[in-house]
Amino acid sequence: MDSVRDYSAVVIAIDGPAGAGKSTVSKMIAKELGIRYLDTGAMYRALGLKATRAGIDSLDVASIVELLPQTKITFGPGDPPTVFLDGEEVSGEIRTLEIGEAASAISLHSPVRAWMVDLQKSLVAEGAVVLEGRDVTTVVAPNATLKVYLTASLEERAKRRQREFIEKGMDTEFSNVRELIESRDHRDITRDDSPLTVAPDAEVLESAGRGPAQVVSLIVELLHERLDRL
Repeated sequence: MDSVRDYSAVVIAIDGPAGAGKSTVSKMIAKELGIRYLDTGAMYRALGLKATRAGIDSLDVASIVELLPQTKITFGPGDPPTVFLDGEEVSGEIRTLEIGEAASAISLHSPVRAWMVDLQKSLVAEGAVVLEGRDVTTVVAPNATLKVYLTASLEERAKRRQREFIEKGMDTEFSNVRELIESRDHRDITRDDSPLTVAPDAEVLESAGRGPAQVVSLIVELLHERLDRL
């Protein structure tokens, strides 16, 4: 952690498509700067898990909305932070292909996004946080200290995501992973509510050909340049 700089009011928002490396990079930044890491995607996954357990179809907006008042999503200690759904630790269970798809599908519904954004904004307001997702630079934290759009080609992102699944014991065909990511890209970019887009004042970084440490170094450098101008 930088002992000279004060990061207590810093908010770093990182957007980008699935598999671009947002989570890995965000966790590393949080650790290096000694600030919190907020995984907005995990919040949608937790709700997706709850809907799946209840047998609710991802297109059944009314039933999903009924779940919201009785849903509590929190984060606990750990590196990365553990995820709790209604008091139950679900950090591993939310990382499956099935739940990822459920989360992506329910995130299209405006009432769900509004509920999530309110919750996420309350967490961001505390400061000293790095968050990542699909709309954090444009909707959740539009006044972030630094906004980054992290991207890579579809092929590169599919390769990374396949490696992640294999490391977790979920062996799957590359073609299937590529198709899932391509489908998710389409949903994220074309949804009516808060589509994935590049914020006008975001720094666009290509992660392909760069290791996570290199990307982190670039983002921290950009942050310091931004802070020096304030």
